[in-house]
Amino acid sequence: MPENEQQTQNEFMIEKIKERPVNKKKLIQRTILTASMAVIFGLIACFTFLVLEPVISNWLYPEEKPNPVVFPEDQEEMSPEEMLSDIMQTEKENQQPSTQEADPTDAAVLEEEQVQQILDRVVLDKQNYLELYAVLTEVRKEAECCIATVTGVSSNLDWFNNVEESKNQSSGLVIAENGKELLILVDFTPIRKSEELTVTLYNGLQFPAHVKETDSFTGLAVVAVEMELVLQNMLKEEIAIATLGSSNMGNIVGSPVVAVGSPMGVTGSVGYGMITAQYAQAAGADTNYKFLQTDIFGSTSAGGVLVNLQGNVVGIITNSRNSSDTKNLVTAFGISELKKRVEKMSNGEKAAYLGIKGMDVTRQANEEQGVPYGVFIKNVDMDSPVMRAGIQKGDILTAIGDRSITGYNDYTSYLMQLNAGEEVELKIMRQAQNEYKEMIFRVVPDEAK
Repeated sequence: MPENEQQTQNEFMIEKIKERPVNKKKLIQRTILTASMAVIFGLIACFTFLVLEPVISNWLYPEEKPNPVVFPEDQEEMSPEEMLSDIMQTEKENQQPSTQEADPTDAAVLEEEQVQQILDRVVLDKQNYLELYAVLTEVRKEAECCIATVTGVSSNLDWFNNVEESKNQSSGLVIAENGKELLILVDFTPIRKSEELTVTLYNGLQFPAHVKETDSFTGLAVVAVEMELVLQNMLKEEIAIATLGSSNMGNIVGSPVVAVGSPMGVTGSVGYGMITAQYAQAAGADTNYKFLQTDIFGSTSAGGVLVNLQGNVVGIITNSRNSSDTKNLVTAFGISELKKRVEKMSNGEKAAYLGIKGMDVTRQANEEQGVPYGVFIKNVDMDSPVMRAGIQKGDILTAIGDRSITGYNDYTSYLMQLNAGEEVELKIMRQAQNEYKEMIFRVVPDEAK
């Protein structure tokens, strides 16, 4: 009996552990869930890194912003005739006793006598001709140091699906450097469809470039070259930057100029002549460009710049707007009207666009018809900001914000100071029942295309 109890007790204490069967379905689900969570976590980590990395990098290593480009206002330049007159006036004052009172009549006679004496002593020969062109050559050489050739490369497929590269060139002008980039103003039309741009400086060095900003009305663009690349190959003192002069001088017509760049359609060509005419203004919305026509016979695809005898740039060559009877005469945009727009382009900014085509209110219209001084709006562009605001053809623009507008020059100049997207107040005088009534319109300028 005790043996049976002992055997029963032993059998009761023996346990057999069985392994739990593997649930393959749950195992696969957990594996997929773990892998999915890992992928999601990785994506979130990558996204967070991409977003925060520039912020952290800029915080730890702040990037220097380019210096803003600002072109000085037009400076009064003396013509050769004025220089000669000053020299003669100085000589006359030195000859006269300081205590003697000057007689205006005698001074005029004396001046004419001096001029005649100088002309009588002048005997021109071929040596004088050579010396004259030697001076012009020096002006040309100095100006050509500021000329850069911009080459655009584009790829095309021929009939047999072979890749062919085509190259187009345009003469540009080195206008500024902002600490990070060397900026070149160029006629963008020949290279508009290019995939890659290369800038060649006067010394033959070549650098890759990119478009900074463009202007659709003039066809001009500012392209940029990284200054770091330039300074690796040449000293900063070797970089020649052009001096922008004035095209609004009263005696600009008849003044001598030198055309450099590609006035004959060939890079490195040159032309000597004078400005024979100054166009009124271009009939474009928000634009007031003037053209300088010369007697230089060039190419219909001419490019480059016009410089005066002081070496200052007075015009950017463009023959695209010549009439049929003057298509080969070198013509240029006057530099004075371009300065503010080129300044904005150099800083990578879009010009503000309102869409007004206008003209000055003449004194006769003001006195005889009572038209207020300001900008007479000849037309407005379709779907432009001013049209959407309700401004109409025939209105008179007299003020923008707190600034009075007395003419179209005032309007285009002040427009360059506005920013696209910022609301501005326009004061309009509108004729109603034989009198002009003041109206205020709030307009948000668009970006110029």
